[in-house]
This record gives sequence, structure tokens and C-alpha cells, in this order.
Amino acid sequence: MGLATDGTEGRTLGAAIVRFKTFRSGAAGAALDVFAIRIVAALFAYGAQVLMARLMGRTEYGIFASIWVWIAILGHSSTLGFAQGACRFLPADQARGDLAHVRGFLIGGAWVTGACACAVACLGLALVWMQGTLLGGPYAGPLLLAALVLPLFTLQDFLEGVARSQNWAVLAIAPPYLLRQGLIMAAMLGAVAIGAPAEAWVAVACTLAATGIALAVQAWLLILRLRAVLPSEIPHYRWRAWLRACLPIGAADLAHSAFNMVDVVILSVLMPPTAVGLYFVATRIQQFVPFVHYAASAATAQRFAAIHASADVAGLKRFVRIQAQLTFAATVTVGLLIVAAGPFLLTMFGPEFGVSFPLLAVLVVGHVGASLFGPGEDLLTMIDGERLGAAITLAMLAVAALLCVALVPLMGVMGAAIAMALATALRGAGMAVAAFFVHGIVTPVLPFSGRAHS
Repeated sequence: MGLATDGTEGRTLGAAIVRFKTFRSGAAGAALDVFAIRIVAALFAYGAQVLMARLMGRTEYGIFASIWVWIAILGHSSTLGFAQGACRFLPADQARGDLAHVRGFLIGGAWVTGACACAVACLGLALVWMQGTLLGGPYAGPLLLAALVLPLFTLQDFLEGVARSQNWAVLAIAPPYLLRQGLIMAAMLGAVAIGAPAEAWVAVACTLAATGIALAVQAWLLILRLRAVLPSEIPHYRWRAWLRACLPIGAADLAHSAFNMVDVVILSVLMPPTAVGLYFVATRIQQFVPFVHYAASAATAQRFAAIHASADVAGLKRFVRIQAQLTFAATVTVGLLIVAAGPFLLTMFGPEFGVSFPLLAVLVVGHVGASLFGPGEDLLTMIDGERLGAAITLAMLAVAALLCVALVPLMGVMGAAIAMALATALRGAGMAVAAFFVHGIVTPVLPFSGRAHS
């Protein structure tokens, strides 16, 4: 009996190791896919911005850029957290074999996000109408068309979350970040070629057409793949549990969007436009560094929920440790490459932008510092800590704003860079501390995390 038991335990352990290695390999491959797509999309976006600006001129391009920023902010927020919630609930329900709730979340989430986006679009138009002047000027056409874009954008954000929940990284990322952008540019070039004016309303109309096509392609492919893996079930709904988890996630997403732009907003109030331009260029280049975290999160966050649902505490700790170490190493590598190429990348915008290099270096250090603390935010979002994660993000938004207000008058644009670097690192540390107290998992990659190895 003893020999048989030992052999069985050995085979079980060996099978577990094989499964874990396969699991880790799949996550790494998905992360690389996401990272590659986001890098290509970012490079494409730079070229697209230059081309759109040259076609429309600074005034019309400024109108289009303002409209697009609001579409992105409101579109991400209008999912009410269901896009991220898909990564939390769907893998856990599938791991338990609860396919009725899986179908319920897919159907209910699509209806909720679409209805919320329509309501936000109508409310926005009502506020603009009450304001009075915007609908009588150059913003009128773009705003009306943007109200049609918003629901499509929001639904595509939800579909991205669903695809991520199934570990279909390319299907999640390629349609919104490559196909949609490519179609916008092609439509704009085609419209101008046939005689349409190179104005903001034409650009937003092209965005509407491109978003609709990209959404239709992504939805069609996603439905086909879901039908292949999910048998037909009568959907069951648990709105209270979903909303209790997703609404704080949605609030955190909104706070995160504000966190990413609070420095530019404060600079635009306290500094002249030339200084803001120098700073903004540095932020556009450093954004390649947090792409590493985005790629790792897109590939692994939903896996945290799945492992937790299977009650494999040791496996979850091992996976968190591996993710943290690989993400930190990749972040440092990309950060060093960006800093090394910084002078060249900055002078591509013009020789006067070379003075932004110290700002770029400080912003990169902030993101590298945050990566030291591992995937604490993902653990909170995926496993019963979303309210605490939202509170930390809101607190760090306040810290970033206060630091900017305090340092910018003393140090100018460098003050904003230091403020954001500190706030970014503090946010990572706060998420790590919260993840430890909530789940007992040490996420940082520093040597003292060795206590968790046992």
C-alpha cells in the first residue's frame, strides 16, 4: 500500500508540474501577443496622428482629438466594470462548471454596457444642449456623431474583456487597437480623396464607420469561438453579485483614466502651452513602458480568478511570483531601451523637444518602481478586493494632484514628472500591501518576498 501510494503521489505531482508549465507557457505567449500588438498599435497611432493633423490642420485636428479623448474616457467608464468583470466571473464560473451563469453574464453584460452607453450619450447631448454654444459652433457635427460612436466603442470594450477572459489575447486586442485604427485612417483618406472636407466631423464619421465594422468583425469571431466551447444553457443571472463587484471596478477604471491625465490637466492650468507640449511629448514616448504591465495583466489576470476558484492556494502564489518576476524584468528591459533611444525619439518631434529627455527618464523610473511591487492590483480586482483597489486608486489620484500642485510652481514641468513618478510607485506599493492583507500573498519581487516561497 505504501509503494502504491508513493507512486500515485509521484504521478500526481508530475502531472501537476506539467500542467503548471503548460499554463505558464500559455500565459507568457499570450502576454507576448498582447505586448506585440500594443506596440504595433502605438507605432501606428503615432503615424495616424501625424497624418490626421496634416490632413485637417491644427484647429480641426484639435477638435477631433478632444472628441476622441471623451469617447475613450466615457466609453471605458460606460461598461460599469463589466469588461473587467468578465475576466473575474467567467473563468471562475467555467472552472466550477457553472455554465448557466456564464451565459447569463455574457448576455446581461452586453445589454447593460450597451444601455449605459446610450444613456451616457443622451445625457451628454442634453448637457451640451443646455450649455448652448457648443451645438452652434464647430463642435456641433462631431458631438452628434460622437454620441453614435460611444455605444459601439463601449460594446467593443466589453467584448475585449470577454475575449481576455477566455485567454484569446489576439482576438481581444487586435480588432480595437489595429483593425479599428487602420479603418479610421483608410476611411479618412478615402473620404478626402473623393472630395469630402478634411474637417473634424468627417473624421468622427469615419470613426463611426470604422468602429462599427471592427465591432461587427470582433463580435462575429467571438460568438463563433464561444459557441465552440460553451454548450447551450438557459442563462441564469445574479445581478446583485455582479454589480457589487463590477461597479467598484468601473469606478477604479474611471479613476485610473483620471490618474493618467491629471498631470497634463494641472500643467495646462499652471504652465504656458509650450511647456505643456514639452511634457506631453515625454508622456507619449514613456507609454511604451506600462504596455508591459498591460500585456501581463491581459494574459494573467483572468487566470488568477480561475486558479482561486479551484482552491489551489499554492499554485496561485507560484503563479503570482512568476508573473511578478517576469513582468519586472520585461519592464526594466523596455525602460532601458526607451531611455537609450529617448534622445532620438524626442528629436523626431523637432529639435526643440530634446530638452524633454530628463522628464522622460523620470517618468520611466516611476513605472519601473511600480513594477517592483507585482500584480497586487490584478489580485484585488479579480479576487474580492475590487473596492479596496478602487479606493487606493482614488487616493493615489488625490496624491498625484496634490504633488503636482505643490511641485509644479517650484520646479516647473520637472515637478509634474516627479509627482507622477512618485504617485505611480506609491500606487503599486499600496496595491501590494492591500493584496497581502486581503489574500496573504506577497506580490513584490524584492528579496523579502522569499518568505512566501514556502
